[in-house]
Amino acid sequence: MASQKSILVVDDDLHILEVLEARLSSAGFSVLKASGAHEALLILKDHSADLMISDMKMPDMGGVGLLTEVRSRVPGLPVIFLTAYGTIPDAVLAVKAGAVDYLTKPFDGRDLLKKIHDILDSASLPRKKNPAGQTGHIGESPAMTELFDLIGRVGASDVSVLILGESGAGKEYVARLIHQSSPRKEQPFMVVDCGATPAGILESELFGHVRGAFTHAIRDKKGLIEMSDHGTLFLDEIGNISQEMQVRLLRFLEDRKIRRVGDVREIAIDCRVIAATNANLIEDIKAGRFREDLYYRLRVVTLNVPPLRKRKADIPVLAKNFIETFCRNHKIPQVKLPEKTVEWICNYPWPGNVRELRNALEGGVVLCKDGVLHPEDLRLSGLPGVEDADLTGSNPFSLEESERNTILRALQESGGVQKSAAELLGISRRAINYKIKKFGINTSRTGTDEDN
Repeated sequence: MASQKSILVVDDDLHILEVLEARLSSAGFSVLKASGAHEALLILKDHSADLMISDMKMPDMGGVGLLTEVRSRVPGLPVIFLTAYGTIPDAVLAVKAGAVDYLTKPFDGRDLLKKIHDILDSASLPRKKNPAGQTGHIGESPAMTELFDLIGRVGASDVSVLILGESGAGKEYVARLIHQSSPRKEQPFMVVDCGATPAGILESELFGHVRGAFTHAIRDKKGLIEMSDHGTLFLDEIGNISQEMQVRLLRFLEDRKIRRVGDVREIAIDCRVIAATNANLIEDIKAGRFREDLYYRLRVVTLNVPPLRKRKADIPVLAKNFIETFCRNHKIPQVKLPEKTVEWICNYPWPGNVRELRNALEGGVVLCKDGVLHPEDLRLSGLPGVEDADLTGSNPFSLEESERNTILRALQESGGVQKSAAELLGISRRAINYKIKKFGINTSRTGTDEDN
């Protein structure tokens, strides 16, 4: 394979060009050399390349400018950037703009060759709109199409990814898509629930322990980091880990080595790290709850999963897929989804996002009597929805109606405390008071009072 692949190397440092040519040629690649961006573009007019390696800082045109030109002329060409330590933010921007990966100078030749082989192997696989090949399971709206595109770009690389989004929006699903679209897809995908694991247990869960390390440690145990070797480690709700664990995790990300609890030996681990949170880590950093250096280690690339209320076009497709799955799993005849129910679920704000939609539909499918899913079936399943009148509102797609329902839901979620509801909505106390009066919301029905 390698003897048939051609790599274009671009750098204004002739010594770097010679080093790269020697290393790549000895690995069986055909090497094309350019001492600047303009020369590289001229070469691409007359020669085909399977991959380009370029410096970020060059006098005639920078790396991002070259990337823009290359993407317009040779859209499918993978690009790896070489960057000095001080220009890592530029390289991160380049990855977001479409580069596959980057390496800092001085770089290890073995790391570079591994990245090249992984990228070329991944590029030879058939590409799909949805990297997991599961079209429709989390949506096909413009927002999700853009997210799928970003997943496809970062999938082939080993860069750390931070996934942001509200609870239930599908962050773990996105992490699995990244893993499944990567060269590591046949290797383990290990999930660490940092939010649900007690702090005293998390260290052993992550790093493992040796026999006798503490009471009841009767045998050696591998941690989840070690079990993710050659695969992907997914750290869910990363914002909940303690300061002590932040230090240990940062050391692992820097050294890629771990020590089991109670052990003196270090174990080298090769895994990709993906983290997710619904917290505002920037605010946590300002408050001293989260380490800034760990944040930048985790967020080489940041992906945002939009909440369901901001991609309502996905709701009918999601609902149809979920209902088909539930009917198959529960071995019941196919349940119909009438237009009235579609309108209602599209109008409902879904503060719990895809998870709440899924749970409500599963309960509704089990409870519906006539093989037709009505809005009332969703309420019977335990969905704490809007007032009765809102089920059959005159215009289910009214922006004001949707805003009113969202405020009602926030009040119900916060136990009627207007200050807490305002925080859930990201608005001020004065703003929620104004909207309560504007929409004529009866605060006595939501348990609120004017003093809370």
